Amino acid sequence: MKPVYSTDSDRWAAVARHDAQADGAFFYAVKTTGVFCRPSCASRQPRRENVEFFVTPDDARAAGYRDCKRCQPAGLPREMEIVNRACAVLDADPQQRLTLAQLSDAVHVSAFHLQRLFKRVVGVSPRQYQAAQRGAALRDALKRGANVTRATVDAGFGSPSRMYDTAPAELGMAPSAYRRKGAGLVVRYARAATALGVALVAATDRGICKIAFGDDEAELVVALRSEFANAEIVEDATKLAPFVAQIDAYLRGSRQRIDLPLDIAPTAFQQRVWDALRRIPYGETRSYADIAAAVGSPRAVRAVAGACASNPVALAIPCHRVLHKDGSLSGYRWGAQRKAALLDAERQRGDGTAPCATAASAGDASISGNSISNATTADLDHAA
Repeated sequence: MKPVYSTDSDRWAAVARHDAQADGAFFYAVKTTGVFCRPSCASRQPRRENVEFFVTPDDARAAGYRDCKRCQPAGLPREMEIVNRACAVLDADPQQRLTLAQLSDAVHVSAFHLQRLFKRVVGVSPRQYQAAQRGAALRDALKRGANVTRATVDAGFGSPSRMYDTAPAELGMAPSAYRRKGAGLVVRYARAATALGVALVAATDRGICKIAFGDDEAELVVALRSEFANAEIVEDATKLAPFVAQIDAYLRGSRQRIDLPLDIAPTAFQQRVWDALRRIPYGETRSYADIAAAVGSPRAVRAVAGACASNPVALAIPCHRVLHKDGSLSGYRWGAQRKAALLDAERQRGDGTAPCATAASAGDASISGNSISNATTADLDHAA
């Protein structure tokens, strides 16, 4: 997981060590020179009292600073350009299975360097990225009604046996069940009153598949039944109690992170965006352009907005922390008033005074996680 630079002390430490991992997370400006830079800039280190920090280049320019000619902070870092090229190669033909050596030859860097760089920037390895692309192609084919055998071939799995070995991890269910809108699955759900209105939490045996908010309990349940039209839908407040409790604790301010096993089967691009959202520090926000830059696709602002809008698990993936470039709220799947309330509460509690439960890294708790069927009393204690 990429480090989080949530305090000025963290940011200054990154500047002092010319930390390339911090590039894009923030920028620093030097009052005596009037210039702002990336954290990794090789320029002479300034005195701490002469430095201030900004989230975006536009913020630094608005404060009267100009771009450093040495590190060119407005452009993509060289490392991001390498990853961008690698993603473009992989995206060009999702059916093709490229080895790490072939991919490194295509982008003209060593395999060892590319593996480390790709994992650090994207959050997954090139092999995992390709697997997610195949999963997305398989999902699209099944949604169009293609039979499983044809969808398997078109998605580039090579053989049905290989597909059945790997697809459940990428789809969250067997391909035939996905095609039948969850047929054969059991989806359990619970409802609870919260400060944001009614919350509905739903889960398969693999993890949470839905966290939704609304004003009408019945409407939330109807929407869940429509989404998983052929699954067995069971209300089970007891089994989901630990996870509902964790959400309630987050909304009350006694947690600053939702740490739940998820079963949400994202596309490769959605995974990159959602991982970037999970790295936004509590109490802070980013623009859609910031997220697009962070995932190595600075022109994909609209696609980032689409990935935020398609997030099925409110709070667990904090899409509410993304704003328009001008700071306006923009849309929110669960209502703009809820978004405003969440951001206001997080800003007030984001000064370090609110307790923060221990949480796994975003990489450890993102797509699959632990089985929901193994929830115990210890889970409830952890959630409270």
